[in-house]
Amino acid sequence: MESSDAMLARFLALHPKTIDLSLGRIERLLTRLGAPQRQLPPVIHVAGTNGKGSTIAFMRAVLEAAGLVVHVYTSPHLVRFHERIRLGRPGGGRFVGEDLLVAALERCEDANGGAPITVFEITTAAAMLLFAETPADVLLLEVGLGGRLDATNVVETPQACVVTPVSLDHADYLGDNVMRIAAEKAGIFKRGAPAIIAPQEPEPTAVLEAAAERVGARSILVGGQDFHVHEERGRLVYQDEQGLIDLPLPRLAGRHQLVNAGTALATLRAAGYGRLPAEAFEAGMSRAEWPARMQRLRQGSLVDLAPDGAELWLDGGHNPDGGRALAAAFAELEERHPAPLVMIVGMLGTKDADGFLKPFVGLAQELIAVPIPSQLAARPAEEVAGIARSVGLQARASDSVEAALAGLRATERERPPRILVTGSLYLAGDVLAANGTLPQ
Repeated sequence: MESSDAMLARFLALHPKTIDLSLGRIERLLTRLGAPQRQLPPVIHVAGTNGKGSTIAFMRAVLEAAGLVVHVYTSPHLVRFHERIRLGRPGGGRFVGEDLLVAALERCEDANGGAPITVFEITTAAAMLLFAETPADVLLLEVGLGGRLDATNVVETPQACVVTPVSLDHADYLGDNVMRIAAEKAGIFKRGAPAIIAPQEPEPTAVLEAAAERVGARSILVGGQDFHVHEERGRLVYQDEQGLIDLPLPRLAGRHQLVNAGTALATLRAAGYGRLPAEAFEAGMSRAEWPARMQRLRQGSLVDLAPDGAELWLDGGHNPDGGRALAAAFAELEERHPAPLVMIVGMLGTKDADGFLKPFVGLAQELIAVPIPSQLAARPAEEVAGIARSVGLQARASDSVEAALAGLRATERERPPRILVTGSLYLAGDVLAANGTLPQ
């Protein structure tokens, strides 16, 4: 049997562009497959720039704690493609197995007949087949890029639609300002489905509200007049028109996760899941997992390379808003448990490195730039180090994450450092694979 990796590599030849936002090609393929997008369980559709995966993680944890069977579609993957498709089952979903994935990809390839189609489109069609043919109570569906013309936007009647915080990213495809990007994200809103809008700057908020009104969707503003979420005495307090919920703080680290958790709670209540047992909401906050987002690595090959007593953290953040949230989270950590922060950073050439790194000025003691060997579009380490120095960070380059950690181990310090590997989800995936910490 041909492997899924070999098939995915072959699919690259079906379209000259890796990204070409359009719905025509996937609609044609889905029609040939019998329209599986019309046979899905109830769908909660999630778009946005930052926080999509964490918001989905909270929703999945709550729904599964309540005993529901939950499908999940996310991207990109960190280590293996299979992470993108989580098939629900009683007791908790699992990543799609190799045999099932290959069979679905073969059906899509046969139906496509060699016609032009992007890898994301054909694999999204395969996911739709699997989700339609595997019984579940709900599908949490993450947009790949944008919203309006994203391959996931073939779902006609979602149960709810969510837009998490919008910021500048993928400007080549979505537009060069946040209003244009917000308009693309708002393309997932549908008549009759509540439109949940996470806290935004005023301009994108106005764009999203207007788009919801145009299509006849009731907009629900997180942190606005519709509901509030905040920390009080070490607890998460959420309040909307249905009442107040007092919950444990999110398991996922960082103050920005309060917003993501609140967005998840608002979405579940708007989608009709507000009467789930209180224990399910509590468990959801305590059990939610989302790899490479403020993830502390506690054991593994790379942890063993780090200096004795050091903390090793991993985050795939790579845009200015992600940098601000991450820096705020580590500033809070520094207040509670002081330790010198050392960053190990690799970034793609398409990302705003200046904007991502500036928030760490005055917080990070040192930055070590590394390459991302698996990505041709990665910036050379010396270039990343130069950008870091230009914004005011002390920076140098190293050949790899392993070499950076070994160098830190050989350096004498008064206190063990807090080490943050960040700048790219691709780098994060490489780190998880090298450490032996595979997503579950």
